[in-house]
Amino acid sequence: MKSILSTKKFTLAQKELLLNSGLTFVEYNAISIEFVPFNAPKQIENAIFTSKNAVKAVFSNKKIIPEIKNCFCVGEKTKELLEEYGQKVVKTTQYGSELADCLIKNHKNDTFYFFCGNKRLDTIPKALKEENIMFSEIETYETVLNPKHFQRQFDGILFFSPSAVQSFVSENKLKNSTAFCIGTTTAAEAKKYTENVVIANSTSVESVIAKTVKTLKNYD
Repeated sequence: MKSILSTKKFTLAQKELLLNSGLTFVEYNAISIEFVPFNAPKQIENAIFTSKNAVKAVFSNKKIIPEIKNCFCVGEKTKELLEEYGQKVVKTTQYGSELADCLIKNHKNDTFYFFCGNKRLDTIPKALKEENIMFSEIETYETVLNPKHFQRQFDGILFFSPSAVQSFVSENKLKNSTAFCIGTTTAAEAKKYTENVVIANSTSVESVIAKTVKTLKNYD
């Protein structure tokens, strides 16, 4: 029986996707998120969110929740969470590079606040700087690595961020395991350690699980 290791703990619904797959799985959180104090204007015209963690950090902070007119975000799950908080999402893309292209093309004269974590990618800030688009970066959370050593090998290892890859390889080797990655930036990190990298069809946990099941079943 094929075995997989997830570097992120699944929800019950996500576990159910694996129930009849014939795969055994182990799960743990390779990283953890810690909210940090931050300051933001009370009223914001345009805000950028590239993760659910940033959304949670901003809107769970009862003392400082800003009034945001327009939200621009990366990922359908990020969009869903913003809408749960009653926010108006103007544009959603799958990757940061796509969002940066949209902002450059359609919002060159606007000003933005980018809510992010301490390990955020440079994709959006670099693109906006190059086009002289005004933005302020507000760090709302920190990503902390939780390294853990595993004695056994797994057929597949599921990664949901570059930080999760870094956390795993700090204590383990990928060897013959296939790295199943949520997107291209996570895959780029995994490719530093293995050639066996598979990228999910979309940037969601469910898509990573589906890709893993389909790929490993084809190996049988």
